[in-house]
Amino acid sequence: MEYQTLNYHLENRVLTLTLNRPEQLNAFTVEMANELEQVFRRASDDDDVGAIVVTGAGRAFCAGMDLSSAGNVFGLDESQQPSLEDMETRLDTQEMIDGVRDTGGRVTLAIYDCKKPVIAAINGPAVGIGITMTLAMDIRLASENAKIGFVFGRLGIVPEACSTWFLPRIVGLSQALEWCYEANVFDAAEALRGGLVRSVSAPDQLLSDAQAIAARLAARSPVATALTRQMMYRNSAQPHPLDAHKIDSLSMFYLSQGDGKEGVSAFLEKRDAQFQGRVSTDMPPFYDAWKKTR
Repeated sequence: MEYQTLNYHLENRVLTLTLNRPEQLNAFTVEMANELEQVFRRASDDDDVGAIVVTGAGRAFCAGMDLSSAGNVFGLDESQQPSLEDMETRLDTQEMIDGVRDTGGRVTLAIYDCKKPVIAAINGPAVGIGITMTLAMDIRLASENAKIGFVFGRLGIVPEACSTWFLPRIVGLSQALEWCYEANVFDAAEALRGGLVRSVSAPDQLLSDAQAIAARLAARSPVATALTRQMMYRNSAQPHPLDAHKIDSLSMFYLSQGDGKEGVSAFLEKRDAQFQGRVSTDMPPFYDAWKKTR
């Protein structure tokens, strides 16, 4: 499939997604949001994809929302008057999707639902949605050239893309509040100090560093990796460890009969495992019902 705002490159089970509006510093648009949402849902069930790396074309990762659009720059329908009840009862209607729902949030929810590990290679400026979209990704690496900012307060708006759920879990509530209150742009060293990124790479090494991590992750059991990703996000938000125990038990029960047997045999025989499980067909029977519980 061809994309207008993205470059899609799959090699050796590593999918590299490049935000591809370099002349506009990869500024985010409604079209980019729709394409990102679609591509993550597509990659989630694609057995040829083992891990995903997201980066930006040119010198920026993503300079935030494209503020040059006519009308409501966030693509929202100002004729509507949505209520809390609407968010509960009409959330998935086309009228709400097109005119009310935060476009960045639709993207991060698609990333959250994805069955594949996702790595951000932040190669340059990443502000606003340019950084909040990465919070639903599992590992963030930054270039020495990266400039990061939760700048919403400067624009008179609030953090979006579900970032008030993700950011405190990543860096802690106090650091999340400080960065959002100040609304300043900071460098990669500050992002590393605050725990936002895993590491800082030389600009010409960043993408290969991210792809090397992705290749290692893609070599593991696809089904075990998919379950582990969802268990970490979902179970860590539950009120009691018993909730995690229930899902741990079901997951161990079914995987011990599938890729788990191959993994144990490979360990005992001192060879590399040849996992056969596929996320498109071999997720355990409880998985779909569990996902619907949010």
